[in-house]
Amino acid sequence: MVQIDSPSAAKGEGGRYTLSSGTLTAVVLAVCLAQIALSVPSLINGLIQQDLAPSSAQLTWITEAFMLPVAALGLGFGVFGDLFGRKRLLVGGAALIVVGSTLAVLVPTEGSSTDTRVTVLILAQVLNGIGAAAIFPTSLAMVAAGTHTTATRARGVAIWATALSVGGFLGPLLAGVAAKIESGWAGNGNWRWAFVGVLVIAAVSVVLSLTRAQNSASPEGRSIDWPGQITAALGLFALMYAVIQGPESGWGSPQIVIAFIVAAALLVLFVFAESRASAPLLLLSVFRNRAFAMNSVVTLIGMFAFLVIMYGTSIRLTTIQGFSPLRSSVAFLFFGGIGFVLLPLTSKLLERYNPRWVLCAALTLIGASGLWFAGVPTSDRAISAIVGPLILAGVGSALAFASISAVAVNTLPNHLAGMASGVTSTFRDLGFALGPAIAGAVALGRAADEIAGKLAGDPELRNAYEAFQASAANAPAEQRPQLEAAVHAVESGPLGANSVPSSITLPDGQVVPFNPLKDIAFDALSSSYSLAYVLGGVAALVAAALTLVGARGGVGETHLDDDPHTLND
Repeated sequence: MVQIDSPSAAKGEGGRYTLSSGTLTAVVLAVCLAQIALSVPSLINGLIQQDLAPSSAQLTWITEAFMLPVAALGLGFGVFGDLFGRKRLLVGGAALIVVGSTLAVLVPTEGSSTDTRVTVLILAQVLNGIGAAAIFPTSLAMVAAGTHTTATRARGVAIWATALSVGGFLGPLLAGVAAKIESGWAGNGNWRWAFVGVLVIAAVSVVLSLTRAQNSASPEGRSIDWPGQITAALGLFALMYAVIQGPESGWGSPQIVIAFIVAAALLVLFVFAESRASAPLLLLSVFRNRAFAMNSVVTLIGMFAFLVIMYGTSIRLTTIQGFSPLRSSVAFLFFGGIGFVLLPLTSKLLERYNPRWVLCAALTLIGASGLWFAGVPTSDRAISAIVGPLILAGVGSALAFASISAVAVNTLPNHLAGMASGVTSTFRDLGFALGPAIAGAVALGRAADEIAGKLAGDPELRNAYEAFQASAANAPAEQRPQLEAAVHAVESGPLGANSVPSSITLPDGQVVPFNPLKDIAFDALSSSYSLAYVLGGVAALVAAALTLVGARGGVGETHLDDDPHTLND
């Protein structure tokens, strides 16, 4: 059963809720907003590094603080939308992003400690992540619940996925433009303008959803299921904490080992609770549907692979090569902008062909892009050197977002649209969250080991580094704060060591050596992130192979007939 705000809102067959143009417009803006909020930090990592001087682990947490609630709360918000109305969650999610972005704009300036400023920004990212967690499954459920034929479902899902892709481009573009604004904050603090832009878009989304979106819900057979909600959220939180903090604290440290044990125990309890619940958060029997189960696994691995490649490109351009955010945003035009251009093609492919075959082709393109990226040396600073793999990744991601969503919502009946959307969002966003965390752990861990090895094996380099560390103590008082900040950045890890120049120009024009680890860090990061690209490429090809193995039906067999009553809703 589908509930709507008023009888006049239902214009489809049999009085059923049918997706209106106003609802679709509100959904598109909300999805675009959530993806913009997700992608904005990727292009201002370099400015945040220079302004707040966070450690490598803190910089990772600034990104992952957004993804953690998105991954942990997707299932729960899918249920809340089914029970209490999806329009409320669409509005509430955007409103939370307004609050989170406001807090990011208000991050203290240089008068406060690094830890305080980073903590405030992380809290802002958590609020934005909770808002996005409400929007992602809710918006897809609104599309799925309101489309009842192959053609309308294909078009709706393609538009939803395109909004996701376009948001992934507009976020970096917004960050690049904002970084060019010279008024407002001193030094490198202008990254805050990017969050001003997110705040404005979020406010518009709130108003548009309130005035144009229709409400829908599917409360039959659904409940809040607090045991499931708590065990799932805390289990995923413990898992993400262990993966993100592991490189900093050490994989064998007590806190990380305990976090992994707690995550495993809570996720086992989640499965136990769901098997006993009369109206579970996640109906375990849906995984008996081979297509849905395989799609969930492929979603996790495939989106992990895509985010490894996207995150690696962001770090490559901004933090390693030192490109400006605006110049770096050109790369994200290929990641996200191609999805907009391909919208008509994507819709036709989903309408005429089996989405699982489309997904296999998409993941193959993503895998090829990762391996291509790995072969392009970081010393080549021309954007043209990576246009080829960018195009492959952009086409692959545009088709993957749409086909993953299409398989998920087409294989379950419409009254389970919220659950299908929630499960897909959870696996997709868990892959998104694990991508940067694992890629960062692998790349930064390897880079740190390489730098340590060079220091241990080169006495001259070690002496130069010790002299650099002592430079602040021997400097005049007026120069000491800047030198202490530079030393702290280099000591924070490979990214910080690469951000401080190898030489500086004195007031009299003389150029003198400064950071002895600059070139060492650049080379170490270049080789280690090439390894991350290989990891992403191989993971995408594994996901493509799984899709091929699990695909049933011919290439031209779609999941729905053009019978408006095919789905029992």
